Formats: sequence, structure tokens, C-alpha cells
Amino acid sequence: MSLQDQFGKDILLTGWGHSKFGKLTDETLESLIVQVAGEAISNSGLDPKDVDEIYLGQFNSGMQPLGFTSSLALQLSTELANVPATRTENACASGSAAFQQGVKAVLAGTARNVLVIGAEKMTDAGADVVGAALLGASYEMAGKASSTGFTGLFAEVAKHYEKRYGSSIARPGFEAGLGDVLGSIAAKNHRNGMDNPYAQMHRDFGEEFCRTISDKNPMVAEPLRRTDCSPVSDGAAAVVLSTQATGGATATVRLAGFGHANDFFPAEKRDPTEFAATRASWERALGMAGVGIDGLDFAEVHDCFTIAELIMYEAMGLTPRGEGSRAIQEGWVYKDGKLPINVSGGLKAKGHPVGATGVSQHVIAAMQLTGTAGDMQLPNARRGAVQNMGGVGIANYVSVLEAL
Repeated sequence: MSLQDQFGKDILLTGWGHSKFGKLTDETLESLIVQVAGEAISNSGLDPKDVDEIYLGQFNSGMQPLGFTSSLALQLSTELANVPATRTENACASGSAAFQQGVKAVLAGTARNVLVIGAEKMTDAGADVVGAALLGASYEMAGKASSTGFTGLFAEVAKHYEKRYGSSIARPGFEAGLGDVLGSIAAKNHRNGMDNPYAQMHRDFGEEFCRTISDKNPMVAEPLRRTDCSPVSDGAAAVVLSTQATGGATATVRLAGFGHANDFFPAEKRDPTEFAATRASWERALGMAGVGIDGLDFAEVHDCFTIAELIMYEAMGLTPRGEGSRAIQEGWVYKDGKLPINVSGGLKAKGHPVGATGVSQHVIAAMQLTGTAGDMQLPNARRGAVQNMGGVGIANYVSVLEAL
């Protein structure tokens, strides 16, 4: 049963805004939020007085002096006075958590127009502060010191994956190891990021550089090199959700389905190479939309580390378990492949201001579906998916969006 059949109404993305991602020394968390909120409301054809509710996705207020952030969007206009505003947090999926809360408010009929914002200001904090904040998303590591931070957790996932599936990676015609496959994913996303004006990193490193350990591409936590890791970033993005588009909306996209699933927190209760709850979120979203993976024209997925994108190929059903390397080795996930993945450059090149990421992914997907993605634009993009993940496959959100 489709979202429209199940709830008797459409959920539309009627306006959006997006800041540059990167080290934004001249911006504050407040200025970023106000910027993207203003863009989203203006592009929706609404006035601030038409906003019924606000959800702000932000992971860790402790990374900046300001700890109470839910009302910052009200700084945009006095017409937003008294509008209910709530901050959501679900680790690196905080932005998509805000998005789905907004969706549910519209479906419940308690709001007609919801402003959803994702924002994070990370580069002002020291590396130790950022690392400790991110480790707060780990059951085992929260509050502990670590030389490799969150990278070490995904490095362990990569080691488990290589031990279990290494023989399937090096197969006839593709004599490569896991490091080579991850390097190809990194190179693809850096190449894609060259076309994204919002991206933090605009540099095509190439396959050889991304596959090679060097002074400029050192090992961070074996087997993950620097090019396997997303950068620390500042940035924000926003969307307006409505049941109807106004005549002034510059473009409109429909939400066809959504899914959310959480997994156990202690790692020993789950298979680190499966991302079982991630798979469940995909199945729920695709099931609600009434489509299979072959019904998608593109996807923006959570590649906080390249190993996460590799396993995502399997969790989303693009390949069987243990065969994700086929998707990159055989060109399926490139711009001209059968399912382009992370045409934006992904978190790897676009950047990963944690709370902003999920909302950013929805904005990029909406741009693709309305033909407004500029140099990122894919031909004939009619349906796409967004996948955002918190922790090591813990909090998982998927949205399926359609062009109108």
C-alpha cells in the first residue's frame, strides 16, 4: 500500500535551501540555520507566517558553545514567533530523524507546512572534541579516549568483512583486494564531488591515489586510509514539507515512501557486516513506495566511510551479501551505470556536518528530480532514494522521492 493510499494525502517537498559545506569560519550555527531556512521558505512560495512547525536535526550541541538550538530558525522572522520548534538527535541520522518527524506531523494533520532543518558547526571544535562527540554514538566507546575515533569502529567492520568475503572480492577479471575496492569508491565520489557546488572537497584524486598508502594518504585505522574517511564539516540544509504546493513554489517533489529501523546498540548482539536494520529500513521504504531497487534512478547513501557504501550496496538489495564489490567493479554505481550512487560526491567529498547530512541528501535528491541539479544532473531522473545512518548501522532512515 502506497503512502498516498495508506494516509490519504500526499507529502510534498515544496522548497529547499542548502549552504556550502566545509570549514566556514565566517558562519555561525545560527547564521547557517537562518540562511537555509530563508531559502527553503522563499522557494516554497510561503511566508514565514505559514510555517506551522519546525524540526531541527543536530547531533551534538556540545561541539559549540551554544547548547540550546531548537529556536534558532525563529531568528529569520518575527512571523515565526511562537511556532513550535523541536531539536531531534539520532547520531549521524539526526537530519533524517527531523525529516521523518516533520513527515509524521503533516500526516497526523497537526501541521500543514513543516520546516525541516539540519545543521552542524564542527570545525570550530578541536579534533579531540569532535572525536569524543562522535564516539558518543558508540555503546562501547562513549566517554573513552581513542587514537582513531569513530574511524576505528568502521575499520573493525572492514576487517570482519574482508575476513568473511575477501575471496569474493578477488575474482576472475578483478584481481583486487578490499583496499582496492574501497579506493575505487573513494575515487568515484571525489570525481562526482567536482560537479557539486556545495561540496567541501573539489579534487579528483583518481584511482591510484585513493588505492595507495602514502604520506598524503596515510592509513588512519587499518584498512581505512584518509581517502576512505569523510571530513569534519560545517553546513546546513532545509526543506519545507506540505500537503499542497502553492502557486509560488519553484519546484515540487513527492515523498513516495519512508522507512526507519534501529538495531541493537551493543555490537555483540549483531553481525557487523550485515547492517540488518539498514536493510529493514530499505525494505520498509521501498515497500511503502511500491517499487523495487530496479525502480530507482539514483540513490544518495551514507558513505561516512567507504566500507559503509560498499555494505550499503548489499543492504539496499543491489547485490547479494558479500558481492557488493561487483557494483563498483562492473560500473553499476557510476553516473552512467544502472543505479548511480552518490552523484553529489556523498559524505566523502560533499562533507559530513553530521546533523545536516540527512536533510542535505533530501535536498540533493529533490534537485535531481526537478532538473535543477546543474552539473550534477542525471538524465531522466524520475525516482530516487535517500539513506542516512547513525552509528555503525544503528539508526537507519530511508526515503523514496518521486518527480511530479
